Formats: sequence, structure tokens, C-alpha cells
Amino acid sequence: MLTDQEMLEIAERFMKRIVDKETEAVILHEETIKKPYGNIYFFQAKEFLLTRDFNKVLTNNPPFLVEKEKGRVVNLGPLRRLEYEIQAYENGTMKPTMDLYWYPDEDRFSRE
Repeated sequence: MLTDQEMLEIAERFMKRIVDKETEAVILHEETIKKPYGNIYFFQAKEFLLTRDFNKVLTNNPPFLVEKEKGRVVNLGPLRRLEYEIQAYENGTMKPTMDLYWYPDEDRFSRE
């Protein structure tokens, strides 16, 4: 089982992996949702948060889950409400996509 700090470190690595190299993004700590099986993280461009300049806002930055047991990252998708995505995860009914999961130890995306 991972600690909150270990899950946060994985979340930061994942965020840096998927965000453009020229953009500094930050985890929105106050928005983190803690579940028994892991933490759900939200993130945004630091420059947008400081300036509120909508030209700097990150789009297509859906929340993601870091699983407490193994550290696998689960993309929760930008198209449906978060509650639906959480329910689908909990029920095991998430639709597989090529980048549904990210394995931090291997730095690879997978649908399984």
C-alpha cells in the first residue's frame, strides 16, 4: 500500500509526462479526492492559476486516479461527469482505451 506522499509523487510524474514540456502544471491539492482505493488528482497550468489568463488554461486535463495498492494511474476521461467515471471504476465497467492506464515503473500506457 502506498502512502499519500508516494501517490502524490506518482501523480506529479504522470502530470509531467502528459503535459507539454513548455507548460508548468501543478496539482490542485485542495481538490484531491481521497478514496479507500487511491487518490483522485486534478491539475492546471500554473500560469493560468496566477494570471487567470484563459489563453494559458490547460484544456483536456481530466482528473486521474493513483491506485493505492500498486501505484497504477487510471485516466478518468474528460467527456463524462466525474461521478460517472468513479462509479464505472468502482464497478469495473470502464471502457478500455489505449491510454486508460499508466504504469509508472515502466513508463507505459495500456488498455489493461
